[in-house]
Formats: sequence, structure tokens, C-alpha cells
Amino acid sequence: MVDLFNYERRATHEVQIGATPMGGENPIRIQSMTNTPTRDTEACMEQAKRIIEAGGEYVRLTTQGVAEAENLRNINAALRAEGYTTPLVADVHFNPRVAEVAALYAEKVRINPGNYVDAARTFKHLEYTDEEYAGEIEKIRARFIPFLNICKENHTAIRIGVNHGSLSDRIMSRYGDTPEGMVESCMEFLRICVEQDFRDVVISIKASNTVVMVKTVRLMAEVMEREGMDFPLHLGVTEAGDGEDGRIKSALGIGALLADGLGDTVRVSLSEAPEAEIPVARKLVDYVMARAGHPYIPGRAPESFNYLSPVRRLTRPVGNIGGNQAPVVIAAGMGDTRKEVNPQFRPDYIYAGRSLPEHREAGCAYIVDADCWTGEEGTWPAFMPPRNEEEEPLFLKIMRCPATMKFLFLTYLACDDEIMALLRHHPEVVVIAQSNHPNRLGEQRGLAHQLTCAGLENPVVMFQHYAENVAEDLQIKAAADMGALLMDGLCDGIFLYNQGSLSAAVTDATAFGILQAARVRTSKTEYISCPSCGRTLFDLQDTLARIKAATSHLKGLKIGVMGCIVNGPGEMADADYGYVGAGRGRVSLYRRKECVEKNIPAEEAVEKLLELIRQDRGDLG
Repeated sequence: MVDLFNYERRATHEVQIGATPMGGENPIRIQSMTNTPTRDTEACMEQAKRIIEAGGEYVRLTTQGVAEAENLRNINAALRAEGYTTPLVADVHFNPRVAEVAALYAEKVRINPGNYVDAARTFKHLEYTDEEYAGEIEKIRARFIPFLNICKENHTAIRIGVNHGSLSDRIMSRYGDTPEGMVESCMEFLRICVEQDFRDVVISIKASNTVVMVKTVRLMAEVMEREGMDFPLHLGVTEAGDGEDGRIKSALGIGALLADGLGDTVRVSLSEAPEAEIPVARKLVDYVMARAGHPYIPGRAPESFNYLSPVRRLTRPVGNIGGNQAPVVIAAGMGDTRKEVNPQFRPDYIYAGRSLPEHREAGCAYIVDADCWTGEEGTWPAFMPPRNEEEEPLFLKIMRCPATMKFLFLTYLACDDEIMALLRHHPEVVVIAQSNHPNRLGEQRGLAHQLTCAGLENPVVMFQHYAENVAEDLQIKAAADMGALLMDGLCDGIFLYNQGSLSAAVTDATAFGILQAARVRTSKTEYISCPSCGRTLFDLQDTLARIKAATSHLKGLKIGVMGCIVNGPGEMADADYGYVGAGRGRVSLYRRKECVEKNIPAEEAVEKLLELIRQDRGDLG
């Protein structure tokens, strides 16, 4: 059972993967995947070396056919000849024969339960009797057990890798598009592994939707525990994109799970060079792991809280904060810190400290310290608990203040019976949850749950403070800190306060990016784009850049850019438009799940996609 307030890694057994074991007492491993054709030995070898030298501990290669699987022998031998011992992982879809060949030459083979035996997903509803369904499981056994025997003979590990975008029609028909269906897709194969006494297995369950990904991995861990299994977990957010979006989305989803002790290896999937993924993953893992051994937090969750399927905490709205309203963004605005701003990401509130700026930003309300608040329209007071006994009691200050919205900076340890009584009598107070604890997630969870246990419905804004000078560092840390809080439904707002040299524009964009990655507030176009691999048949990075340049100003639009059909139509099923590789130099365009144009020449496809959007929306300019 996960401890919501105190960090501890989930116990797993060790899986032997070449010379680099995973799970057990081993550190959390970092990995990436090549995007060069696996028949090209030299290109794969050179890219694998770049991944390894960046810190990658496993290198995965696509093996779409037997020829690619056979060439793993040459790639493996060439790397070993140069002194590289990093395990290679074969990535297999659709063809069990390829997996059986790959198991001879790779240290680990990834198979996808959605297409290993079942036919490729077509979004058709299938009807099965219980007897017919049991027959489908027997088909899996008949095809899967010979593969396990080959892996046993060759000391090859496997990854059972479920992707939200490639669940089979069989699973979808019986379980629907649900976390339960994704977990069962995995368990059908995992139970056979247990029956056959094959333990060198790693599990992954991924999605481009962070909410689906986090819920499903949490459920997977719970189901394994219930069935007496302790297999290691591979974490990743598929099709996360590139740039700040890819980093925030990955850190939020993966970080939410790492923070609860889940995960034994991480792959951050960026639509960039594979070696660029490694430092991002390393920073994320190191940041979360640093909280190990922290001072104990005596938190308690309310009985109503469901970790596996959380809902938003019940709050009474105060102005535009809380209730069913989207979480707000509060920004820091003391002194001249807001010289560089982006109107696309305008915060709802600006905390100005002890004095209002001479020039205020349009469309923003201002928060000032209560003893400096004058009652001016568009401004609200912020209070803090007394620092010593000589200060006037907080309840007198709040009771005397006529404002209809008040903010209270509060830590978990300072939330005593007196504060609870104050909040009970002043539902107009919005709590700004602070923490200086090494595990700030644990304390902020503790505060929100403490309020719920006491029957209090005051909204809670999560305050996160940093001193970062590099945008990527702020994006990774802030997204990791906010991930579980947002997934648990505990957040009515986010307040990022960075004391480093980054501009206000970067901090604001990070806050809005975090809310969008958690699917709680949309402020810009979302791009669901894969990292590309040897299956990708067009220049994905260039294509994504061109599409972004023409559409990034649009709000609330989702565009999928996918290298091939493995996850394409499925992972981008909730996207408004899709751009999917259909063959060498050929692209198919989608409007939601419907393919509207097939096999367009790649050189024409971007403009045709933009024309499709232009026809539907008319706001491309």
C-alpha cells in the first residue's frame, strides 16, 4: 500500500538484463530508443553510443521484421567489440516470429499485448461468449509460451509493454477504453509468465494522456500486489512531444509515480534526438530520489479519498477559485520581476508583496500583504500565521478585514486547531499551501487531506518555490512536484515562485503548461507527437516544427503527429487532427478517429493538414 505522505520505493524483485540488472536494490535505470533503421548497423551503433555516453543504461531498437531482428546480432557484436556492455532491447509489434528471433540477439525484448497475438486495432466492437473469450486466452498461451522458452534458454528478459493507443479490439470490446482494460491486457500475459516460472519480466503501461497513464500504473501496481507479484515497472508518457511541452508532460506523469515510489526504469519520450532524452530523465529521477530518508510526515487521508481513482477535492468556491472551476495561476510580481511577460499566459492573480506596482498588468487581480491592503478594487489581502506571541492574533486580523476573498499562507505543521477553527468560520479564505520539507508533496498532501478530514471546504492553492536559472530545470522540478497533487484532485491553483534568473514569461508558461499537461486547464494547442524510431518514414522533428509554427497560437486544439500506425490512430484518438506515417514518404490525415486522406506524399502533407484545419476552423490566418 502506498504511503501518501512518506517516500519509499516499491519493493520489486531483481530482473537480470545483460550486465545491468533492474529492480530490487538497483538504482532507477535510464533508457532511450534509437530512431535509425535497424538494418543500418553503423547508424544504429553510432546513435547507441551517443545514448550510452549521455548516460543511457539500456538502448532500445525497433525490430519491425525478421531482417531487423537478425541484424541485432551485428549491432550487438559491434558495440561489444568497442567495449560497450550496455544491454540492447528489441521493440516488437505485430509479429511473434520477430520476437523469437530478437530474443537470440538482444538482452531484452519488448512485446505489445495489444498486437502480439490479437489483430491490429480497428476500433471494431467484438462480441464474445465466455467460452470464446477463454479460447482467445489459449491462443495467447500457444503463441507466448514458445517465446518464453526461447528467452529462458538465452537468458533474455522481456518487457510486457501496454500502450493505450494499441489496445486490441478484443480488450476494448470487453473492458472499454479503461485503466482496467489496460491492466488486464498486461495481466493476461503476466499470469502466463508466473505459471511458467519466468521472472525476468518488466512491465510498462503508457499513454499520452497523463491522467490515464498515472491511474493505470497505480492500478497495475495494486493488482500485482493483490496477486502476489512484484515485477519492476518501466515508466513513460508516450507521444509527449518536444521542447517545454515534452519535458513538462513527462515530468508530471512520470514524477507523479516516482514520488509514490513506483518505477524502476524511466524513458522520457521526446520528439528530439534520442540522446537528448537522457539528461531530462536523469534530472527527474535524481530530483525525486533526493527526498529518500526524509523526516517522517504524520499525515492521514480521509476515508473518502480513492488513490486508484481520485476525484477533485470538494471545495466551496471563493470568487473564481475552487468549486468546479479550473485551477487558477498565481504569479509573483514583486519589484521589476515581470518585465518580460507573454499575454498568452496571463496569470489570474499576481502576488505583489507589500506594495502594488506602478503599472499593473491588464486582466490580473493583485494580492498584497494584509497589513498593506487598502481595499482598492481588484486587490485582495494575504495573511500569514503570527511569527511570535507578540503579534496580533490571526483570527482578529481576518475577522476585522472586510474583503470577500482572503488568502492565507499556511504550512502543514502550522495548521493547528486554532487555524482549523478560523477556516471553519471564514470560508472566504483561500489557503496557499507552503512547505520547506524535503518531501514537500507529502506535506502539501497532508495539509489538503487534513482540511478534508475536518470537513473544511476552503480552496487550496499549491505554492512551489525554486531558485532555477535554466528553464528545463524549473519545468522538470515544478511538474514533478505538482504531478501527484493534480492527479489526486487536491489543487485549486498553482503559485510558482522562482528566485533564479528566469523571466516571468518562462515561469508563467511553466505554470500553465503544468495545468494543461494534467488535463485540468487548456491554454494552448496540444501536440501529441511520438519520439520517432526506425519505423518513422518522414522527418518527424521538422514536420512537427512546421505544424507548430502555423498552429501554436490556437487554443484548445489537439494535433497528433505520429511516425507510424503502431500507436498512431489509437494514441491520438482524442486529438482533433492527426498526421500519421503510412509508408515511406507517405502520410495519412485524420479528423479524430476518421482517416480523411490516405497516402499523401510527405512533401504535401503538412499543407494539406493546415488546409483541413483552415476549412474547419477558419482561424489559421
